[in-house]
Amino acid sequence: MKTLITFLTFFFSYITFAQTTISGVIYDEQNEPVMGVNVYLEGTYDGTTTDIDGKFSFTTEETANGKLIASYIGYEDYKLEAPINEMVGLKLRFRESMNALNTVVLSAGSFSAGDSSKASVLKPLDIVTTAGAVGDFVGALQTLPGTSNNADDGRLFVRGGSADETQIFIDGSRVFRPFSPTTGNIPTRGRFSPFLFDGITFSTGGYSAEYGDALSSVLLLNTTDFPKEEKTDIGIMSVGGNIGNTQIWGKNSLSVNAQYINLAPYNELIPQNNRFEKPFQSINGEAVYRREFDKGLFKAYSAYSYSDFAIIQEDIDVEEGFYFGLRNRNYYGNLNYNGYLSDSWKIETGVSLAHDNNDVNVATTKIKAVENALHAKLKLQKRYNNYFKLNMGVEQFVINYNEDIQLETEAFETGINHGITGTFTEAEVFASKDLAFKAGIRGDYYGASDQFRVSPRLSAAISINPASQFSLAYGNFYQSAQNNVQQYDENLKPENAQHYIANFLFKKNNRMLRAEAYYKKYDQLLTYDTQRVQFDSDLGNDGSGYAAGLDLFWRDETSIKNLDYWVSYSYLDTKRQFRNFPVEATPNFATDHNFSLVTKYWIEDWQSQIGATFNYSSGRPFTNANETGFLNDRTSSFQSLDFNWAYLIDQQKILYFSVSNVLGRDNVFGYQYSNTADVQGQFNRREIGQAADRFFFVGFFWTIGGSDNQLDNL
Repeated sequence: MKTLITFLTFFFSYITFAQTTISGVIYDEQNEPVMGVNVYLEGTYDGTTTDIDGKFSFTTEETANGKLIASYIGYEDYKLEAPINEMVGLKLRFRESMNALNTVVLSAGSFSAGDSSKASVLKPLDIVTTAGAVGDFVGALQTLPGTSNNADDGRLFVRGGSADETQIFIDGSRVFRPFSPTTGNIPTRGRFSPFLFDGITFSTGGYSAEYGDALSSVLLLNTTDFPKEEKTDIGIMSVGGNIGNTQIWGKNSLSVNAQYINLAPYNELIPQNNRFEKPFQSINGEAVYRREFDKGLFKAYSAYSYSDFAIIQEDIDVEEGFYFGLRNRNYYGNLNYNGYLSDSWKIETGVSLAHDNNDVNVATTKIKAVENALHAKLKLQKRYNNYFKLNMGVEQFVINYNEDIQLETEAFETGINHGITGTFTEAEVFASKDLAFKAGIRGDYYGASDQFRVSPRLSAAISINPASQFSLAYGNFYQSAQNNVQQYDENLKPENAQHYIANFLFKKNNRMLRAEAYYKKYDQLLTYDTQRVQFDSDLGNDGSGYAAGLDLFWRDETSIKNLDYWVSYSYLDTKRQFRNFPVEATPNFATDHNFSLVTKYWIEDWQSQIGATFNYSSGRPFTNANETGFLNDRTSSFQSLDFNWAYLIDQQKILYFSVSNVLGRDNVFGYQYSNTADVQGQFNRREIGQAADRFFFVGFFWTIGGSDNQLDNL
């Protein structure tokens, strides 16, 4: 009996001795106890939950080091790795968890579409369902504040900047020639199908240190990730047709798409204001291969396009006009990988290749311009926690550009080979869910001119209440001269702009108000002393200027049932002395006031969505040769009312109709004056107007296979 008592005493003493009590209390950031927190040792069944006072206590037989984890909805997990016997009387402090909807966002200067951020202003399919956009993503973006409507050009003009000051990226890789080439008074379009993209960010200033060689803005397009199902898409349009197919096998998928456009039949039916010798036609083909890996996604994208047209361009000094012909062949491809190296390291890397070949005939002059370009980029992200992330990366641009010019009596060849090497690092810091900062710095070496430039970028955002926030941004930006300019002087300095931005954002119950004031200071702008840049131009960087303004945006998807609308207004004050300007003046591509109203209304009984867009821009500057001064007059305002109607025939068939400039307003973009005065000493002029009074489009789109509902495309 004595032996048994001794054994039991020893046994229970051993059990008691082998167990360790882990205890503590958990508070939130306001020093209030948190009840119901799940607390446990990783890899064991040992744990408990906190009581009303935030206290916890449990025993474990573990004796070595362990990882204590405390988790609760709405807070960051707390992890403590330490010797078990030291986990006594702990005082732990929780931090509120961060997500896209409950935290402040760094939104100054940026619009986004397709993500879950509360700063997102557009849905991806707004790009193709906005009246007047005619399926062109640039057309939809021109309804946003900060852009100037230049309907005779078609590209993006942002906050007083020229179209060349905007750079476009696909999956992080630069697109060197994103628009089809054209000539004066015929608007261009983006080369790429809007259905390729499910995420778009349009930054009108103050953008990340990740992006260089862009003076005014960047447009970031992200292609769709791995498709969910196989399908075939067929489109029959009044201007051509397209067909696409997606196949999936295992972790691989391939999507192909081809499109043919020919405006000859359309031009026969609808009178044009230009005399076409050869109507515009194009063939485009795209392919996207995707491969899923355990921790990432690989994408290979390729696109080829061929286009040509020829017109007789009017000229007030040449009665019969002069011939302009253009044939373009363009290839663009990129390879991208996006994935994780570990739980805290993320990698994004890619390379893009581009080849662009233009044959241009202007009267008796022939120009052959060929550009080959490469962009390689590596970006790493280290995530320390939800409150601190560090981005870093390097990139390389290599560009070869050649022009072969044949005049009537002579011929010459010119060109340039150059590269830009860039590196950047940027930290994202969330002091709390209501206060965030981003600080970055970028360095670029411009090989042609042997110059190095450093560009700091800063932004901050503070939440005023759950629905409102205020943001500030500053950035210094550089951009090299265009290839057709730099080929005549490799020593040109990169042009410079500094951005200062203040932003207010309100978003609640599907209503959004966005107000942004900005100031841009330009320096080292390109100057020359000839009518246009040519081999004997005296080129320099003596230009400067400024742009200041206010952008307003309001979107409401709730107040009126089935009606979605947004209103944009921009005020712009800008002047420059650049190019061959004799004095500082407002460029002819900049307008003081821009206004857009976009509406989309769903009619259930008709299975239809009807949309209308009204665009207004105040008059553009031009030089009136009969008055003293430079850019001394203004055209009348630009106004256009556009309309579209999408009718859902059944789940996978849809009929689409649109017409631009319904009211047929005769918009004028400028004037050309004769070289010589008449007998009264006056210079005659001709209007530079729109290519067509209206543009009509009819399309039938059919998806075969899969579970897509064309209704989702509205």
